[in-house]
Order: sequence, then C-alpha cells, then structure tokens
Amino acid sequence: MSFLNQDDSSAFSSAQAMAGAWLCVDREVLAQNYKKLDSITGSAECAAVVKADGYGLGAAAIAPALLNAGAKTFFVAHLQEGVQLRQVLPHARIFVLHGFMIGCADLMHAHHLIPVLNDLGQVKEWADLGAVHGGPLPCAVQVDSGMSRFGLSAADLAVEGAFDGVQPCLVMSHLACADTPDNPANEQQRRNFIAMAEHFPGVPRSLAASSGIFLGSDYHFELVRPGAALYGVAPNDGVPALGHVVRLEARVVQIRTVPPGAGVGYGLTWRAEKPTRLATLGIGYADGFFRAQAGQAAVWCGDVRFPLVGRVSMDSVSVDISDAPESLKPGDVLTVLGPNQGVDSLAASGGTIGYEILTSLGARFYRHYL
Repeated sequence: MSFLNQDDSSAFSSAQAMAGAWLCVDREVLAQNYKKLDSITGSAECAAVVKADGYGLGAAAIAPALLNAGAKTFFVAHLQEGVQLRQVLPHARIFVLHGFMIGCADLMHAHHLIPVLNDLGQVKEWADLGAVHGGPLPCAVQVDSGMSRFGLSAADLAVEGAFDGVQPCLVMSHLACADTPDNPANEQQRRNFIAMAEHFPGVPRSLAASSGIFLGSDYHFELVRPGAALYGVAPNDGVPALGHVVRLEARVVQIRTVPPGAGVGYGLTWRAEKPTRLATLGIGYADGFFRAQAGQAAVWCGDVRFPLVGRVSMDSVSVDISDAPESLKPGDVLTVLGPNQGVDSLAASGGTIGYEILTSLGARFYRHYL
C-alpha cells in the first residue's frame, strides 16, 4: 500500500505524477525518536544534529519538528548550513561543527551562530572579533581526545592565555569507535576527554553522538548530540533502530517478460534462467540507489520481495516481479524503504551504512512531509 492515494485526484499533484519515485518523511516519528533519546539521556540536554540538509531529509522541513519536540540546540557542519538554518529557526542555539573559514568570523557572528573552534587559529580570529564587538563571544571548543580528526591537542590547551579572549559555552569531542561498544578506545577517549575538559572548569561538556548515547550515562555528560539515530539509523549492531522516519517508493516505468537466456542491463551481467517478468523502476544511482546493490538489494510489494537483476543504471533498475499480481502496471509503486526494508537493511545490501543511504537520497524524488 502506497503512502499516497493515487485514486484521490485532489491529492495527486502534477509534481507527484511526474516523479519517478516518492519520498515520505514522517515528522511525527522523528519527534518520537527525539523524545525517546531525550528520555535515555536523563539530565543531559539532548541536542539535534541536522547537518547535510538534515541527513538528506530536508533540514528546513524537519528542524521545526525537532524544535517542537523539545530540542533547543542544533548542530550543523558548515557555516552555510548554519546561515540557512537560522532562517528557519530564528531563536534556536545553533553550533557550526567546522567553525569558520579564515575571514568568515564576522559572518558567523552576524547570523548569531556559535562556532566550534578546532584550532588555535580559529580561537585567535574569534577572540579578535570579540575585541571589536566589546568583549568575548560565545563558542564551543573541540578537543582531540583520540580520533585525530578535529580538535585542539593537549599542547594547544597548555598555551598560556590562548582562550582569554573567548567565552566557551561548550567543550566537546567525538568518539571514534562508539559503534563498537566493547572497543577499549571508547573508555580511553572518555578519560582523555575528562582530563582535557578540566582546562575549562564549569563549562558544559559533550562527547556522545548517536552511538555514544548507548554506551551509558558515563558518556552523556551535560549534552548529547544525536544525528542519524533521530532518522531511524541503528546506533550500533546491539541496539535496534528507532522508528522509521522515511519511506521511499519507486514507480514502475515499464513491464516486460523476457525469455530464457535474455541478458538484462549494462554488460548483460544477469541472464534469465526461465521466462521472467521484469519491471523497470524510475530510480537509479543518481538517486542514491548504489551500483554496489546490484544483485543484492530488493524492493517490495507488501510482503513480497522482488530482487534486483542486472546492474543499477543512473536513472533505473530492473527487478524480477514474477511473483507480483498480474494487476501490477506502469505507474504503480514498489517500496524501496518501508516496513520490510529499513535504511540499515538497504545499506547492508550495498556494503555501506545507513548514514550514506540517507544523505544520498536524490533531489528528484517527489517529497511528502507528514
């Protein structure tokens, strides 16, 4: 059953009718996921990460739902994302994880965004801007507790007077192995983080993102930063995914029956062993259905699974619909993401992770927000 009623002509818009695939985002489930994570983290504030255009789902459409669910603090990756989000959330607290590029500190300040300072160069530029505006400006300070990606080192923190001209309101770091709870690196990073955060006494601390939340309360500190878990991605193998926020349905463009021995798709890598009924769907790797999923993934009609056959093309895939009802016709939809195949399941079929599936969902879909 489709999430949209094709028989209702008043609801079936021209944009919807022209699209090769339909993406539905359930903001009620998103809000429920936020509230569940918030309940898990106890007294720690639960922020919301909406970088990469809300993990591909549309930050402008989902951020207000998270705000209404109780989120007061938001994180994006780039300054441009922060500027765009500020237009949607005029009063929320917004952190920019990458801080700012050289010469862009004034733009950060103009849009009332809080930079996450990752090196002493950013610290100095932010302090200099504060001096121009009459005093230290709020910021987050990221320390490198062991991931060797972003953040200040122990040596940076020891530089005398380096942070005198800024006003830290958060000290944070990021776990490298939180999706593998038994990895000893998690505890080592936690200990390192505690020691490094002592350079900023009384400042709230944040270490856990989605997976880190499920390592336990020792990792929650004063603020947690869930991202992918909000959207239904399982934080790690030992924790079930939260509610499914997205449903993706691809439309049947053409149906044909091929004889035994017929090859399908580029390279003719798949050949029919018997007369086979095939459907060509209007979705391909340009829409986030990866080539690596050829021969592995499937789509669904209710509880019936239709495997992909042949290679994934830019704009289409072929599926074996031999078990489909004869009534299936061009224009009907088959489910790519839904009750029988969530984001993590589809990701596993392509040898990737749910994060990559979500952030690759194409711009050509007809998007519907519940």
